[in-house]
Amino acid sequence: MLQVGDMMPAFSVADEQGRVVTNNDMTGKKTVIYFYPKDSTPGCTAEACNIRDNYHAFLAQGYQVYGVSKDSQASHVKFKEKYDLPFPLLSDPTTAMLQAFGAWGEKKNYGKVTMGTLRKTFVFDEEGRVARIIEKVDTKNHSEQIL
Repeated sequence: MLQVGDMMPAFSVADEQGRVVTNNDMTGKKTVIYFYPKDSTPGCTAEACNIRDNYHAFLAQGYQVYGVSKDSQASHVKFKEKYDLPFPLLSDPTTAMLQAFGAWGEKKNYGKVTMGTLRKTFVFDEEGRVARIIEKVDTKNHSEQIL
């Protein structure tokens, strides 16, 4: 389980354009990585649009932002285009990155237990250390929680 002060786990996944993104690409900049369950669902759309609407504030504070789900690159392209999202969406269909960050686990839905993406956000410093973890995400006001 990733905790404050830990180094960013190693990962290698593709963004919506098929470009490979690794943990090494994150060093040297403050980074926000937020994990969300599914493209174009109400909560995930609210969260992404809230970050989009406040993206200038992230840039002004020196942050790069990445959204991550197990959705396909094609799904991410549609989601990005439909909502004009200015930040990369990383595709983790194997859930290897989700698991490395502790963002994959048991979820209860209508009394049924399934495995799935846990909505979590990690804020990293320039060295790649966890500065903050947000586990109770307010999808409509997530930017305020982060900044």
